[in-house]
Amino acid sequence: MNLRMSCVPVLDDCDDICANCGKTGSVTVKLKNCTACRLVKYCSVDCQRAHRKQHKKACKQRAAELKDEQLYSQGHERPEGDFCPLCTLPIPMPVDEHSGFNVCCMKRICYGCDIAAQKRGMHACAFCRTPFPDNDADVLALIQARVLKKDPAAINYLGGKYRFGLGLRLQKDTRKAVELWTEAAELGSTEALYNLGVAYEYGVGVQQDMAKAQKSSLARTCPRPSQSRRL
Repeated sequence: MNLRMSCVPVLDDCDDICANCGKTGSVTVKLKNCTACRLVKYCSVDCQRAHRKQHKKACKQRAAELKDEQLYSQGHERPEGDFCPLCTLPIPMPVDEHSGFNVCCMKRICYGCDIAAQKRGMHACAFCRTPFPDNDADVLALIQARVLKKDPAAINYLGGKYRFGLGLRLQKDTRKAVELWTEAAELGSTEALYNLGVAYEYGVGVQQDMAKAQKSSLARTCPRPSQSRRL
């Protein structure tokens, strides 16, 4: 006969009682937690099986809660590029509306630091002090200078320009874009990995290949420690 039937969190004064038979834990009776929810304890596998039907609903609910608690307690990972290199603070979302991207050094500067630099009379890149380009030709020259130095961010950025053929007077060339993204990805650019994944998924500049698309996506979601920061 069952003396105790409980699916509520075990209290400190009764945490050594089997939820099915009521047997108290001792030197000879070892109680074990329900590994899924950790709400109750059992003295044996038989008691756990006997109590399963009554405990199942509460167990699933608490197991889901524990999973959410573990997930949300981990914090959020953001790419290194989402942090202003000057003040080192995370740029508010969406980052495009709260920062500017400078092709001279491939750095994204928050508007707060940019305005502070202008107030001090600096009318150039607040990070590398390079004067702002006046036209598309100057912009392209700055990008290509970074590409020659094997900057993965610059190579990925140039690939995007070739992908759409917008601005900088570049003709649309999807194959060239894929070549640049591949090179940038090999140099460690997670953004280039994403672009490659999209290219393979939709067959842009390459033959459609869902396996390669998935591989690129998985690689991007597992960045190196130096490429992400925890808030």
